[in-house]
Parts: sequence; structure tokens; C-alpha cells
Amino acid sequence: MTGPTMPYDAYTGDTIHQFFQMYQQMDCAIDNEHVTRRNPTGCLHDLQSAITTTYSTPPGGTPHDTGQTMAFFNMQKGDVPYLKFLADNYTMSDNYHQPVMGGTGPDSVPLGFADQVFFGDGKGNAVTPPSSSIYNPDPQANTLNLYTHRAQWFNCSDPTAPGIAAIQSYLNKLPYPIQTKCDPGHYYNAVNINPAWTPQGTPTPGTPIPPVTMTSIGDLLSAKNIPWKYYGGGYNVSGTHAPLDGTYCNICNPFEYQINYPSMRADHMRDVTDLFTDLKNGTLPAVSYVKPDGVLDGHPASSKFGLFEAFAKNIIELTQANKELWQSTAIFVTVDEGGGYYDSGFIQPVDFFGTGPRIPMIAVSPFSRGGHITHVYGEHSSFVKFVERNWYLGKLTQRSRDNLPNPRMDDDNSYVPANMPAIGDLFDMFDFDRDHGDHDRNSR
Repeated sequence: MTGPTMPYDAYTGDTIHQFFQMYQQMDCAIDNEHVTRRNPTGCLHDLQSAITTTYSTPPGGTPHDTGQTMAFFNMQKGDVPYLKFLADNYTMSDNYHQPVMGGTGPDSVPLGFADQVFFGDGKGNAVTPPSSSIYNPDPQANTLNLYTHRAQWFNCSDPTAPGIAAIQSYLNKLPYPIQTKCDPGHYYNAVNINPAWTPQGTPTPGTPIPPVTMTSIGDLLSAKNIPWKYYGGGYNVSGTHAPLDGTYCNICNPFEYQINYPSMRADHMRDVTDLFTDLKNGTLPAVSYVKPDGVLDGHPASSKFGLFEAFAKNIIELTQANKELWQSTAIFVTVDEGGGYYDSGFIQPVDFFGTGPRIPMIAVSPFSRGGHITHVYGEHSSFVKFVERNWYLGKLTQRSRDNLPNPRMDDDNSYVPANMPAIGDLFDMFDFDRDHGDHDRNSR
């Protein structure tokens, strides 16, 4: 990706990353010769360029790809220097994945729910969205792969619905049983859709996802009086028409989908600027989510990964400067999803929605020093499992992914859980028995 014509500090092209496109791009099948013991789910990762150039190409049109689908950062020659420094000195997972096939919104939701949201009546009941907003990824006649109707919602419980039967057939042939988690009559989002509420707690105009009554990890923490906050870059200026208005990522905040979001704002929603204050004053809550604004989030085209690195570095160094705080803090550095970038690592489907390709994950803590690498399979629901285990919270719901077991490791192939479907709880990234001073279970 980098070289004489494109330095690391450059804006790169964006690629397509939505639900149906990504399933096609991963090219997963188990009835061909590519299935092996090390890749029992048969995902070949070989159609990124093909799908990116054909899903919207009209009859007679020329396939065109503006993104970087065949390139890589060369970290041995100086690319991504800060994350490499963290990986060399702390613990990195090389088997951590975006939770679903798709983009930022559906991949951020599991950080709060270990599950997906659905179209409802605002009271917890599923209803059918307008027909004009229902996705049809079937190709139009006489086209390579031009989707019939790119829209918002799909009903994965209906095998007659466009695009559903092929995925169901694939999942049914896996060498282990899974629950699709496609509730009857429920419509789930295939693309990024605004949450029910604006950052200010007012109803989002247009056609957002109606409020959901699902239980979040924030609800469990609040029920046990454990302090927590979501720090979002640009939160304070959102809706003010200030220069940075619009950089706050509303689809990234899982709690904005909840029906009780307006009432939780005063205690739990803050700007990243407030995080800096809490770090300096030692007033950080037990659990913190931190999301950079759209300028600093490293997304292809609209940001640069070096800006995301600088954002993470500032937070880590502020934490380490407060020695008392640092001794009981763990910082997980990851991204919501690949941003259209992809990876060739093993993919484990755990339900209809995913998981998806590998993404970065580094744990920075006094208890994760040493440059270790863990192969335990994880995704964003793993963070929910970590919080639940560390603070003895129990599970969110009967269907959420936090009910999945931790992976049982196979000595011959540590990347593929022997007890699929399974995801870890991130405790494998730490050594809490090492002498790093007093540690209590109320650490951050």
C-alpha cells in the first residue's frame, strides 16, 4: 500500500463493506476442495476486487474500483509504527475479528449488546419495515452482479427472501451446529442506519432504527452501581453547527439505539475532551468506551490510520502518566471493523451475521507486558464477556453472544476453536499472577 507514490501518511481509497457484499467477498463454502482442517469453514477471501467492481456495475458498464483491495501496510518498513510498538511491548491478538459481515453500525452494536438490533415498534416488538427499505441483493438480468435493490433491512428467518437461502445453506453445512439468531419476522440492518436518538437525546429525524428495549452491558453495570461512560469525539459540538459538527459517530454508540438513552446521558455520555480531564484527575470510571471523531478514526478516505494512532497514543500516555490509575487499568485498542480492508485469517461463523474478517486488537496494561501474541478467537462481544466476568455481572440475554463458551484450544491448530461456535473473554491477553502491585477486580 505504501511506497514511492503513496506514503504511510496518505489518504487511501475506500472500499465497499456492507453485509451481502462482504459475504460474497469472503467467498465461504464448505462443499469444495478448499476446506481443510485449518480452514474448516472454507472462506477463501478471494473476491474482494470482483465484488467491489461488480455489485453496482450496470449492463454494458465498465467495472471500476476506487478502493485499495490488493495492498498492505508494511510494518517492517515503518508503517503503523505506534501500533507495532504496542504489539512489541504488550499483548496482541492475531485472531480477533469484526463481529459481523458489514460496516460500522452493525459492527459497533455488539460492543454494547453482543447481538444485533432489529426494526420494531419502539416498544420491543418486531414489525415489518416499508417494502422500499427491504434489501434485494439478487443480480439484475444481464448484469455481472448489479444488485436489484440496495436498501436497509433483511429478514434472515425467511429462506424465500432474496439473498437469504444461499447463506442459510452454507451455515447448515458447517461441521458444527449453530443457531442463526434470526428470530421469526425480525428485520435486521444490512447497512449503517442512524440510531433512534440524536446525541442530544432527541428523536433522530428521517427513518432511523426505532428504539430497542434490549439489555445492554451499560444496563448491567448500572444495576450493580458500577460507574461507566461512553466518550465520543465531537459529542459536545454535535448539533451546534460548530466547525467540527458532524464528526461525532452516532452509529458507533450502541447505547443510542436504546429506548432509555435520553435518561442515561447525564451520567454516562461524554466527549473525549472529558476523558482527558478524567485521566489527569484520576476520575476515570470503572468501564470506559472511547471513540474518536470522524477526523481521527483512521477510516479509509475520510481519515488516516496515523491519525488514529496519534489518538490512541495520547490516551495511553495520559493514562501512564497517572501512576496510580495505570496500575489498575487495561486499554483495549481496536477498530470497529476493517473499513473495507480485509484479512486472510480463518473466519468462524457463530450465527447468521458473522463473524467477519480479522481486525487489530492490542491489550495495553501493566498485566499485558512482554510482547505476547494470543491466538484465542475473539470479536467485539468478547469485550462484553470481559466486563461481565471482571465485575460478576451475568449475561445480557438468553440469545446474546456472551453465552457462547470460551474457545477450547487445539494444540495442532490454535486458531480454530475445538468447540465451535466459541469466542473468548480477553482474559487470555493478561497475566494477572505477575507482580505488578495490588490488583483488585474493580480495575478499569
